[in-house]
Amino acid sequence: MDKKNVLLPFAIAMAAALIYFIVLTSKERALSNAYSMAEVIVARYDIPQRTVLQESMVDTMEIPRKYMAQDAFEVKSPADLKMIDNLVTRVRIPMGDQITQSELSVMSPDAGLSVKIPPGYRGAILPIDPEMEPLIKPGDRVDVLVTFNAKMADGSEQMVTATILQDILVLSVGDNMGQGMNAAQFKKMSGGQAQSSALAQKAVIGLALNPDEAQYLALSRKEGDTTVILRGQGDVELHPMQMASFRQLFSH
Repeated sequence: MDKKNVLLPFAIAMAAALIYFIVLTSKERALSNAYSMAEVIVARYDIPQRTVLQESMVDTMEIPRKYMAQDAFEVKSPADLKMIDNLVTRVRIPMGDQITQSELSVMSPDAGLSVKIPPGYRGAILPIDPEMEPLIKPGDRVDVLVTFNAKMADGSEQMVTATILQDILVLSVGDNMGQGMNAAQFKKMSGGQAQSSALAQKAVIGLALNPDEAQYLALSRKEGDTTVILRGQGDVELHPMQMASFRQLFSH
């Protein structure tokens, strides 16, 4: 018998066996992966819609990878729990449910400013000069000044400036609420802010005020022009401030 005629069926049989082995191994690996365990983030208790997530609100749970949601948060180290910090729930998440990326959004105007207001405070919007907008960031502290015409004891009017609010927390600057963003999201938002700033004469910031401070701010905006002064990092001291006037300036 010709040697070629003997080797050809043998080679075909070996190739077929090799293909069968590869397919079988692949299926075994897929089945093994499906039932291997994965650790995911789940809700520790019912989490309402539009809630800012913190680590204290979640637990981790081991489940077969087969039952892991496609966009679940997989925990491979304790640091992975920080992935959900400061994200906002789009919907209510029942206790024990996996927390998925599609259920969350970054802090943004879509989530609303109320998710950032500390308990007992109010959120207020204050226009500022556009030149100040790039210099102020959410989490900064500012003082608010008002300049107005004051009636003096001798009956004359004089322009004065008074510091009415000190050490005020900035919640937002324009559309930026201090949200975590990837590079693409940051570029898109920055481009939108630049376009809106070019069309507007004023930028806006969101402030956290107690009820009394909110009343003084509303009054000041009606009576004069407000100015925001940025505080240094960590400066939270309150100082007694006299009203400033040109008469006082030139009398020294």
